[in-house]
Amino acid sequence: MPWQGVSPVDLRMQFVTECLTELYTVTELAADYGISRKTAYYWLRHYERDGPGRLAGASRRPHRMPRATPLDLVARLVAARQQHPTWGAGKLRDWLVRREPTVPWPCRDTIHTVLTRAGLVRRRRRPHRAIAPPRHLTVPTAANQVWTVDFKGEFATGDGVLCYPLTLRDGYSRYILRCAALPSVRTELTQPQLVRAFAEYGLPDRIRSDNGPPFGAPALAGLSRLAVWWLRLGILPERIRPGCPGENGSHEQFHAVLKRETAQPAAATRAAQQQRFRRFVAEYNHERPHEAVDHAPPATRYTPSPRPYPARLPAPEYPLAWPVRRVMAAGQIKWRGRRLFLTAVLAGEDVALEPVDDGRWLVRFTALPLALWDERTGQLRSPVPPPSPSGA
Repeated sequence: MPWQGVSPVDLRMQFVTECLTELYTVTELAADYGISRKTAYYWLRHYERDGPGRLAGASRRPHRMPRATPLDLVARLVAARQQHPTWGAGKLRDWLVRREPTVPWPCRDTIHTVLTRAGLVRRRRRPHRAIAPPRHLTVPTAANQVWTVDFKGEFATGDGVLCYPLTLRDGYSRYILRCAALPSVRTELTQPQLVRAFAEYGLPDRIRSDNGPPFGAPALAGLSRLAVWWLRLGILPERIRPGCPGENGSHEQFHAVLKRETAQPAAATRAAQQQRFRRFVAEYNHERPHEAVDHAPPATRYTPSPRPYPARLPAPEYPLAWPVRRVMAAGQIKWRGRRLFLTAVLAGEDVALEPVDDGRWLVRFTALPLALWDERTGQLRSPVPPPSPSGA
């Protein structure tokens, strides 16, 4: 008869009792109870060794687990997670190893298991597949080759005032160069923040941004007042394609971290929000491990640029063989008795015309090609495809 309808423990005890009477063989009783001979001998063996209590299905867990994580380490791992509730197991381990290298910290998977058992891990969506950067964007291999800049989406602080966080990072080391809570995205407010960054860290080779204000404008080659200033400083603007924020994915991901750490909920005032930004930047740059730089803090990979911020804005320099024209207030230049409109953003600046072939000229402002001018047709083609970035 199968072990159904009554307690399995009672049936096991009844089986053992009948077996001990020696009136029946183990084979006969096993067939009668509907169990295998292996199971029958299993319960007989444990009854003889452990007594009736083993028939109730006592725990088989060993009394000692030599490879188990010590309780003091478990407590310290839980405390570290509570101190940094948004850090994953790998980031926590890198941080702990750097602070206390002599402690035998468990591996990343073990830490994840410990945090999961403690109820400190939430399941998240599967990450998207990594996408290779577009060919027109530079892949930085050293600090200050590419800086990335953007405004995180505005939000209201506790007093109802809008805050526009301006963020500036080094694309190679992920070092945060600026994180400022501004009242708007106007150039008059953005440029002083960049001046401070240039004065402190020097000049980069390129600055990558989107096409929105104040970085880009609906003008020739997308030039804005800010971009003209960068070009005068020898910095090449590098823009992602419109509607493709993923091309600046690292910066977008950083904005998600910034929002989670400092603005959920927002501070009471914009000044208080700026204090949160300062604390976050200090931790992000000097303590928080980053996977993109071998699980080290960004500060260990960043060094200031050897190009200092000049006291005076240098004038554009062109080869002597290129004709140079001054852009008038209306955004036009004079060329062989004709007026050619470029953009009012360049008013007062010098542009050069690089000869391409007979009657065709490449209009340049510093290192940036603006448009191709065809004297025969009178056409000014814009935009010109961006130059192939070095090191891409």
